[in-house]
Amino acid sequence: QVQLVESGGGLVQAGGSLRLSCAASGRTFSSYAMGWFRQAPGKEREFVAAINWSGGTTASAPSVRGRSTISRDNAKNTVYLQMNSLKPEDTAVYYCAADSLPRRLRVTSSSTEYNYWGQGTQVTVSS
Repeated sequence: QVQLVESGGGLVQAGGSLRLSCAASGRTFSSYAMGWFRQAPGKEREFVAAINWSGGTTASAPSVRGRSTISRDNAKNTVYLQMNSLKPEDTAVYYCAADSLPRRLRVTSSSTEYNYWGQGTQVTVSS
C-alpha cells in the first residue's frame, strides 16, 4: 500500500514563500510520476504541478507558472513544491498524488490518472 504524507503548509503573508514536501512509501517511488493538486473551499480540486518519474519533465498550471517549482529527490522518496510570491487565491488544501502507471511517457494533469493521494496540507495566504 502506497502512503503519501504531505508537510510544509501553514499561514503566510501575501508575497511570501512555502515549500511543501510529500514523503512516499510502499512502492518504487522513482518509477512513478508525482503531482500536486489543490482544493479551495467550495471549489473543485485543481491541478497545480507534476513531475515525471525521472524528474526530467515537469508541468504546471498557468495560475502558478513562474511562481512555483516542482522537484523530486528519488533517494529520499520525496517530492517538493516550492511556491513563491504567494497570493490569497493560493489558499487551499494541497494534496500530493502518485501516478497509477510506472514510467509514463508524458506528465499528466488529470486527477483520474493518479491513484494514490495524501491527506493534504493546508496553505493559507493572508492579504
